[in-house]
Amino acid sequence: MQHPINILERYWNFTSFRPLQEEIIEAVLAGEDVFALLPTGGGKSMCFQIPALAKEGICIVVSPLVALMKDQVNSLKQKGIKALSITSGISNSELDTLLDNCIYGNYKFLYLSPERLQQELVQDRIKQMDVNLIAVDEAHCISQWGNDFRPAYKNIQILRQVQPTVNCIALTASATPEVVKDIVEELDFIRPKIFKQSFERDNIAYMTFNEDDKHYRLETILNKNPQSSIVYVRSRRLTLEISEFLNKKGISSTTYHGGLSNKLKDAHQNEWINNRKQVMVATNAFGMGIDKPDVKTVVHINLPESIESYFQEAGRAGRNGEKAFAVILKNKSDILLVKNQFLNVLPTVKDVKHIYRKLSNYFQIPYGEGQEILFDFNFNDFCKTYELNSLLAYNALQLLDRTSIISLSKQFNKKTTIQFIISNNALFYYLETHPDLNIIVKTILRTYGGIFEHEIKINSLLVSEKASVSEERLFAALRQLEKAEIINLNLSTTDSEITYLQPREDDNAIHRISHYIEQQNSLKYRQVHSVIDYVENDATCKSIQLLSYFGEKNLKPCGICSVCIVKNKKAKKHDSKTIKASILTLLKQSDLSSRDLIKQLDCTETELKQTLKELLEHQLVSLTNKNTYKLHS
Repeated sequence: MQHPINILERYWNFTSFRPLQEEIIEAVLAGEDVFALLPTGGGKSMCFQIPALAKEGICIVVSPLVALMKDQVNSLKQKGIKALSITSGISNSELDTLLDNCIYGNYKFLYLSPERLQQELVQDRIKQMDVNLIAVDEAHCISQWGNDFRPAYKNIQILRQVQPTVNCIALTASATPEVVKDIVEELDFIRPKIFKQSFERDNIAYMTFNEDDKHYRLETILNKNPQSSIVYVRSRRLTLEISEFLNKKGISSTTYHGGLSNKLKDAHQNEWINNRKQVMVATNAFGMGIDKPDVKTVVHINLPESIESYFQEAGRAGRNGEKAFAVILKNKSDILLVKNQFLNVLPTVKDVKHIYRKLSNYFQIPYGEGQEILFDFNFNDFCKTYELNSLLAYNALQLLDRTSIISLSKQFNKKTTIQFIISNNALFYYLETHPDLNIIVKTILRTYGGIFEHEIKINSLLVSEKASVSEERLFAALRQLEKAEIINLNLSTTDSEITYLQPREDDNAIHRISHYIEQQNSLKYRQVHSVIDYVENDATCKSIQLLSYFGEKNLKPCGICSVCIVKNKKAKKHDSKTIKASILTLLKQSDLSSRDLIKQLDCTETELKQTLKELLEHQLVSLTNKNTYKLHS
């Protein structure tokens, strides 16, 4: 058996392990069942990859994330290590060949989705493999109380049955004590060795600011800290808006979201990783597998959906150990928005029954039939046909997919995409001679930013409703624009595929998953309200709030978060006379706004506002029509 440190040097070019890695690897090599709770950036994958390389045989890795599986397989291949992944969309003959490779081809890693473990062919071939370790990545998915719980993760127990003598390692970056207990029980661990690295990141200052003008505060933060940064937003539209705003302000930025082609994603990611762009403005589709050590600032423009996801995203800052910032910008409307987005569209058992029945009617499936039949699916048309709330319907379909009643192709990759390939001026000249297209074109331009620069996926139902035309008329107009070489067009009338995994049973099918639906809705309610409590709590150290959520105890204030800084300033309350004198001195030189003054004064915003109020009352200063302050004449 090779020594772990030699493997680390050979394949990763490191000469020492990160905290807990060596202890975890030794426990795995000793044949123990191991649970490893390591925060984002803690080097989880090495904890199973190195012991698997040290021993004869193949390691089976179960992961729910296709993108992460592909990244890890590609990374191993680049190191000269034989690895493969079995995901959806593989034919039976190809599956047969890949599994044979694992038995006879000296492969070291087989990555599987949990759904694959249900197939008898896969189970039979795994019995024939020389398995040296079972690794369960993103292990929180097996717990009903975990973030992103997946019922199919229960299938992992099959692995323990077909390979009963092989030990198992479960890994996750975020888990509450309740979730840890659940994982250990679900995976049938025997005398588990549990390794928990503290979630404390003493170099990260967690900040929450109330801001009416988020754009201004974002600009201020990124100018003050001009190093590599990530700005997380909730929608694709916002990635374009924020990026455009920053570029206009001289702060170089690029974008990342699920609607970009793989080519553009890679190009934008490389620009940011190689520091040709300071800021990556992204949805939560960005960050998995990215280990950029010099990220100075992570800013959330919108509230995250859970503390678990926030902690992972914020944890992408400061991996080099230098001081870094994790900032949430919020205002009065954010609480309402996060509830509308995540709670008000949670489908009840009644909703799921209704949508499942309508789905079966949409495909004209008779009761008791439909199993293993594949259907092309136009989601927009489905919602329009039955007058469904699109978010509610989508969430219900996701539930049906997670519970293996249907299989919904995850990437809506057949949506209509367009890009305008002529200039603004040329376009409006064309519209003067084609007035019948005017309203449709202007609706598209007002709905989607960046459509002259990039190929953009459009929601045809949304555009047709805004323009008050039928989808058929919209598609005809798009074809006309393509023919006139005004746009590049990829047109599709379907945006997904659905396979019925069980015969149509209407209410009976949903009764079996009703407990799961109610439990997941309860969990989502708790998660969203935990986020609201976090951003609203300005009395307790932000670091203590986060660490307490994950069950850590005996915590001390960090001293650098937004709460601690305010407390420290209050403790050394500034003398009012000194602040007044400083303001008057600054105003002798020029008129200044309150924003200009706070930048140059050593006081809190509250102290500044109070002092300015007193100076106005005593007519020592006055406001100009530009909303700046000047000495009263």
